[in-house]
Amino acid sequence: MGSILLAPACGASSSFDTANGVSATTNTKHVGTLIAAGEDHTCAVRADSTVRCWGLNILGDLGNGNSTSSSVPVTVSGITNAVAVAAGWDDTCALESDDNVQCWGWVDDLKYDVANMPVTVSSIGNTTSVAAGCSYECVTLTGGTVQCWGFNTDGELGNGTTTDSSLPVTVSGITNATAIAAGCSHTCVVLSSGLVQCWGWNGNGVLGNGTTATNSPLPVTVSGITNAVAVASSWNNSCALLNDGTVHCWGWNGNGELGNGTRTIGTLPETVSGITDAVAIATGFSHSCAVLKGGAIQCWGFNNYGEIGNGTTLTINPLPVAVTGITNAIAVAAGSHHTCAMLNDNTVQCWGLNHDGQLGNGTTTDSNVPVTVTGF
Repeated sequence: MGSILLAPACGASSSFDTANGVSATTNTKHVGTLIAAGEDHTCAVRADSTVRCWGLNILGDLGNGNSTSSSVPVTVSGITNAVAVAAGWDDTCALESDDNVQCWGWVDDLKYDVANMPVTVSSIGNTTSVAAGCSYECVTLTGGTVQCWGFNTDGELGNGTTTDSSLPVTVSGITNATAIAAGCSHTCVVLSSGLVQCWGWNGNGVLGNGTTATNSPLPVTVSGITNAVAVASSWNNSCALLNDGTVHCWGWNGNGELGNGTRTIGTLPETVSGITDAVAIATGFSHSCAVLKGGAIQCWGFNNYGEIGNGTTLTINPLPVAVTGITNAIAVAAGSHHTCAMLNDNTVQCWGLNHDGQLGNGTTTDSNVPVTVTGF
């Protein structure tokens, strides 16, 4: 549910996972992440376009046809042409090269209680990116429109209602979206103009328009941001990556999630301190991370389980700190209390909470420094 972006290079498209904090270049049409983290599971696209997942699997989160959790990667059934993945609380979706979207896990919004193997989303086409929230999903389409489906209690589908929908509905007024992120009950998009718009739940100011508590079933503009290139959303806050390499966050800040050295809620975007060359961002339950130009990663926020990755635990970090030992990251994903990064050699490293094997190293032992995912 965290999200991330790789800043576009000249002549190439950038892929962003605004829902799961990850980004990587795929191709000129599809925009998405190669790695995504849910509450307690992680999924990533391999170089052969298959998807592998690891961690909690009670609700079919791993997509391999059973409900047995795994501390090492398992192959998602039937997907051979993935270009991006997005992970929600207990569900995951893959965008395929033919524009289809398949989802698995807790997908009640697709008229399945639990799907432990991928099912195809109905009635969409020309998909360019996908994001997964808490029991709802959204996609961007060619041309910049957005469609969402699933639970809609707080207006997270963005169509002006609070009526759930098992089929995709069009988000009102969005015609030029370039990137999308889903939190738990709110959604944000980057527009081609550089503006960010959000809709849904607005507790703790997660819509970024200077208000709290007033939900919006229609998109509202985040104040003061005019040059965003990516957005990441989590349970209680969102962050935007700007084209100058800075990162701005808003919403809940009780654990330093905004990265500005305070623990005061921000209903308007706050600048993350000291980061001027970010190329990707990700947001987890109570922590956030940025990939810097050159491949280092910095994280901030809650750190009870070592999810900041600097060798410490039980310390809140309201300012960014460097993740130990990573110098060649291309993407990052933040889950509930764990973090994973894809490196430029196509390996994956993870750190933080590991009680369900979400670090993927064959153990259930937490780690406050990165460990290598086995056999990815």
